[in-house]
Amino acid sequence: MPELIATPTTIPVPGGKIIDEHVGRVNTGTDAVSVAHMKAPADWTEPFQAPEFDEVTLVLAGAVLVDHDGGQVRVEAGQSVITRAGERIRYSTGHEGAEYVAVCLPAFSPEAVNRDVDEPGEGEA
Repeated sequence: MPELIATPTTIPVPGGKIIDEHVGRVNTGTDAVSVAHMKAPADWTEPFQAPEFDEVTLVLAGAVLVDHDGGQVRVEAGQSVITRAGERIRYSTGHEGAEYVAVCLPAFSPEAVNRDVDEPGEGEA
Protein backbone atom coordinates (compact mmCIF):
# COMPACT_ATOMS: atom_id res chain seq x y z
CA MET A 1 0.00 0.00 0.00
CA PRO A 2 1.43 3.45 -0.86
CA GLU A 3 2.61 5.51 2.10
CA LEU A 4 2.19 9.27 1.87
CA ILE A 5 5.03 11.29 3.37
CA ALA A 6 3.00 14.38 4.25
CA THR A 7 5.84 16.39 5.77
CA PRO A 8 9.61 16.02 6.01
CA THR A 9 11.64 16.27 9.18
CA THR A 10 13.94 19.29 9.28
CA ILE A 11 17.37 18.29 10.55
CA PRO A 12 19.24 21.17 12.20
CA VAL A 13 22.83 21.70 11.06
CA PRO A 14 25.34 24.53 11.52
CA GLY A 15 26.28 26.86 8.70
CA GLY A 16 22.81 27.91 7.56
CA LYS A 17 22.04 24.81 5.47
CA ILE A 18 18.49 23.43 5.70
CA ILE A 19 17.92 19.67 5.43
CA ASP A 20 14.35 18.40 5.00
CA GLU A 21 14.47 14.60 5.11
CA HIS A 22 11.50 13.00 3.37
CA VAL A 23 12.65 9.37 3.53
CA GLY A 24 15.41 8.03 5.73
CA ARG A 25 16.43 7.02 9.21
CA VAL A 26 15.00 10.14 10.89
CA ASN A 27 11.66 10.76 9.14
CA THR A 28 10.52 7.24 8.19
CA GLY A 29 12.94 4.86 9.90
CA THR A 30 14.14 3.66 6.49
CA ASP A 31 17.67 2.19 6.34
CA ALA A 32 17.82 1.32 2.62
CA VAL A 33 17.65 4.84 1.16
CA SER A 34 17.37 8.45 2.21
CA VAL A 35 15.87 11.31 0.20
CA ALA A 36 16.40 14.85 1.42
CA HIS A 37 15.65 18.31 0.04
CA MET A 38 18.54 20.67 0.79
CA LYS A 39 18.97 24.43 0.71
CA ALA A 40 22.54 25.63 1.19
CA PRO A 41 23.46 29.32 1.46
CA ALA A 42 26.07 31.12 -0.61
CA ASP A 43 29.66 30.07 0.09
CA TRP A 44 28.62 27.14 2.29
CA THR A 45 31.04 24.24 2.72
CA GLU A 46 31.34 21.08 4.75
CA PRO A 47 34.34 18.95 5.74
CA PHE A 48 35.90 16.34 3.47
CA GLN A 49 34.31 12.94 3.94
CA ALA A 50 34.53 9.34 2.68
CA PRO A 51 30.94 8.06 3.05
CA GLU A 52 30.00 4.38 3.23
CA PHE A 53 27.08 5.05 0.84
CA ASP A 54 26.54 6.14 -2.75
CA GLU A 55 24.95 9.56 -3.13
CA VAL A 56 23.03 11.05 -6.04
CA THR A 57 22.73 14.84 -5.96
CA LEU A 58 20.18 16.51 -8.25
CA VAL A 59 20.63 20.29 -8.34
CA LEU A 60 17.39 22.27 -8.63
CA ALA A 61 18.82 25.82 -8.38
CA GLY A 62 22.28 27.36 -8.08
CA ALA A 63 25.29 25.04 -8.14
CA VAL A 64 26.89 22.41 -5.93
CA LEU A 65 30.67 22.00 -6.04
CA VAL A 66 32.11 18.55 -5.38
CA ASP A 67 35.80 18.47 -4.53
CA HIS A 68 37.50 15.09 -4.98
CA ASP A 69 41.04 13.75 -5.19
CA GLY A 70 41.14 14.48 -8.94
CA GLY A 71 39.85 18.06 -8.79
CA GLN A 72 36.38 19.61 -8.65
CA VAL A 73 33.04 19.01 -10.38
CA ARG A 74 30.57 21.90 -10.70
CA VAL A 75 26.97 20.64 -10.80
CA GLU A 76 24.50 23.26 -12.02
CA ALA A 77 20.70 23.45 -11.93
CA GLY A 78 19.24 20.64 -14.02
CA GLN A 79 22.35 18.46 -13.62
CA SER A 80 23.18 15.66 -11.21
CA VAL A 81 26.25 13.87 -9.90
CA ILE A 82 26.85 10.44 -8.37
CA THR A 83 29.51 9.94 -5.73
CA ARG A 84 30.45 6.39 -4.81
CA ALA A 85 30.93 4.84 -1.38
CA GLY A 86 34.51 5.26 -0.20
CA GLU A 87 35.36 8.28 -2.40
CA ARG A 88 36.92 11.20 -0.51
CA ILE A 89 34.74 14.21 -1.37
CA ARG A 90 33.63 17.60 -0.08
CA TYR A 91 30.42 19.43 -0.97
CA SER A 92 30.16 23.22 -1.12
CA THR A 93 28.38 26.03 -2.95
CA GLY A 94 29.57 29.09 -4.81
CA HIS A 95 28.35 32.64 -4.38
CA GLU A 96 24.81 31.74 -5.53
CA GLY A 97 24.11 28.96 -3.00
CA ALA A 98 22.12 25.90 -4.05
CA GLU A 99 18.88 24.00 -3.72
CA TYR A 100 19.15 20.27 -4.36
CA VAL A 101 17.89 16.78 -3.62
CA ALA A 102 20.24 14.19 -2.13
CA VAL A 103 19.52 10.46 -2.41
CA CYS A 104 21.79 8.17 -0.35
CA LEU A 105 22.03 4.38 -0.78
CA PRO A 106 21.96 3.01 1.89
CA ALA A 107 20.41 5.80 3.95
CA PHE A 108 22.56 8.59 5.34
CA SER A 109 23.75 8.23 8.91
CA PRO A 110 26.27 10.38 10.79
CA GLU A 111 28.24 7.23 11.65
CA ALA A 112 28.63 6.24 7.98
CA VAL A 113 29.70 9.63 6.57
CA ASN A 114 33.31 9.44 7.87
CA ARG A 115 34.03 13.17 7.94
CA ASP A 116 37.55 14.42 8.55
CA VAL A 117 37.80 14.73 12.32
CA ASP A 118 39.66 18.05 12.35
CA GLU A 119 36.76 19.81 10.61
CA PRO A 120 33.24 20.46 12.05
CA GLY A 121 30.46 18.09 11.00
CA GLU A 122 27.00 18.69 9.57
CA GLY A 123 24.04 16.63 8.40
CA GLU A 124 23.42 15.05 5.01
CA ALA A 125 25.33 16.55 2.14
